[in-house]
Amino acid sequence: MPVPAPRGPLSTAVLAALTTGAPDETLRDVAAAAVARSQDVLNDDDLQLALFVLYELHYGGIAGVDDSLEWDVHLLGTRAVVETALEAAVRAAVPVPERPEPTAEAVSAALFALTAADSGPSVSRWVARKADRAQIREFLVQRTVYTLKEADPHSWAIPRLSGRAKAALVEIQSDEYGGGRPKRMHSAIFARTLRAASLDDSYGAYVDHLPAITLGALNMMSMFGLHRRLRGAIVGHLAAFEMTSSIPSKLYGDGFRRNGFDEDATWYFDEHVEADAVHEQIAGRDLAGGMVEADPTLLDDVMFGAAACLVVEGMAGTQLLSSWEQGRSSLRLPLDGESRSAGDADARGTDVTAMRSTDGASRVA
Repeated sequence: MPVPAPRGPLSTAVLAALTTGAPDETLRDVAAAAVARSQDVLNDDDLQLALFVLYELHYGGIAGVDDSLEWDVHLLGTRAVVETALEAAVRAAVPVPERPEPTAEAVSAALFALTAADSGPSVSRWVARKADRAQIREFLVQRTVYTLKEADPHSWAIPRLSGRAKAALVEIQSDEYGGGRPKRMHSAIFARTLRAASLDDSYGAYVDHLPAITLGALNMMSMFGLHRRLRGAIVGHLAAFEMTSSIPSKLYGDGFRRNGFDEDATWYFDEHVEADAVHEQIAGRDLAGGMVEADPTLLDDVMFGAAACLVVEGMAGTQLLSSWEQGRSSLRLPLDGESRSAGDADARGTDVTAMRSTDGASRVA
């Protein structure tokens, strides 16, 4: 990933430490001060960018940054300060779901009920009915930070599971990675969609454009996946992710076709209509349900992870739709030097609350 532009004191200090290869003990103090100043961790550009960059050391890395810094104690300590604040913010924002019995069938039923009852903002319905090509390009840019490495945050859970749950997760992830066929990897299919929309398909190309909450939604996934103690939360997150993808994917495809995009551009969404209808069943019963049956102490974490997926992705969806409703871009920076706001002609005066339905993790990130 290219080095992004800093957004405040902490991200400035973290990026300087990474690019010079000289992190030190003062970084943790800078992080603590940034957390203390923050009034809204999930929407704090400086905190979310700093955490995103630190997490990237565990994924594909950052251009010009020494890979050995992945395990630098000063960077890990700095990350821990921001992670603690992020987890606290998420737990404060997420209502505790009703606790089902610790059986596979009861857990699956509870997760389906939770996702079905979600009334978060529906980006998919906006795209299907209202979005113009400028808004569609913005929507794609908002998704790049997750979808160009689709499935990776959830794959951290594989070595932490066993038995039925592990087999279920591997089955889901195998589909996400194309079943051994590189061109069918979902990240690769999404890259084709980006090219069809005349967008850059290289990972990290649009990080500077993304609002804090979009980074925050991905950071939450990485946090759940990278901590063994939160393995129940990443499993619950994936279950909710899959249970709220199939129908929205159909709506996204419809919106793209309405705007003249061909099958090469809609393949990604069309693929998810069928795939996620299968994945949601596996994720509910065999993955989440199987995990809880094997270890009932993880039940609360599974339900929390699912609810957190809906709530935080809902925040990202609200940010995007509120911007479009007001006739302005949802991005921090305009695309391709464009000065006009995306959807200026269509967005004003449209009632977002009239377009709400279950849209889950497919809303934005």
